[in-house]
Amino acid sequence: MSTDHRSTSRVLDILEILAFSEDGFSLTEIASAIDAPKSSIFPIVHTLHRREYIKMNSNTSKYTIGIRSLALSSAYHSNNSILSYIRKEMQRIVDICSETCQLGILDKGNILYLEKIDSPEPIRMISHVGTRLPAYCTGLGKALLSEHSKEELKSLFPNGFEKLTPNTISDIDTLYDQLQIIKQTQIACDCEEVTEHMQCYAIAIRKNGVMQAALSISVPVFRLSKEKINLIEETLLESRDRIESLMTKLNFDFKSLY
Repeated sequence: MSTDHRSTSRVLDILEILAFSEDGFSLTEIASAIDAPKSSIFPIVHTLHRREYIKMNSNTSKYTIGIRSLALSSAYHSNNSILSYIRKEMQRIVDICSETCQLGILDKGNILYLEKIDSPEPIRMISHVGTRLPAYCTGLGKALLSEHSKEELKSLFPNGFEKLTPNTISDIDTLYDQLQIIKQTQIACDCEEVTEHMQCYAIAIRKNGVMQAALSISVPVFRLSKEKINLIEETLLESRDRIESLMTKLNFDFKSLY
């Protein structure tokens, strides 16, 4: 039986669903999403809105995350030197490759995107921090699944694989075969499996040999060449070594974030 304070839990539930929403939720939708009576959460939503932790679109009457919540997030990041360093390293990757760089962790069978630095190019990968995508079809996910056994993969994906594009991987055996190659090369690839005409290359980040997160570079296929792929792979390997070294020195663990 949960011992959480109910009203406090509802505040956190509301902030969490809005933080990971692009379009927002109406009061009715919030009540449904957290399984609470609308009359009970109305004063909570009203207070959060009045204190600017959430905001409401006057045209749609939908709520999204507010400026004060974003200020808390900013303060959290600025107080974590390792995350600040990783973001600078990601910016270095973008400066070198001119492509979008993303950082993610494995959340059960999904990848949770923690950080993103956009490509300066007008045509680039569109994604958002806080998004979750199936691990089986993302570069980040494949990098972090590469040491899983076939039995562990079956346990993570008991309902099989949903196809997001015609190129999305379709079965455990194919995924497992790919993961064996990734174990050797250290580089994972999503070949238009999440978004058509977009490829993603990724590498796992470890602490004391244990995978904790992954870095990726996403690039439209029309900008791909053998030279570009070599540059991406070399840059990912260099950044991984730099980040892992600092994580060891500072005794940083990604699990401390969640």
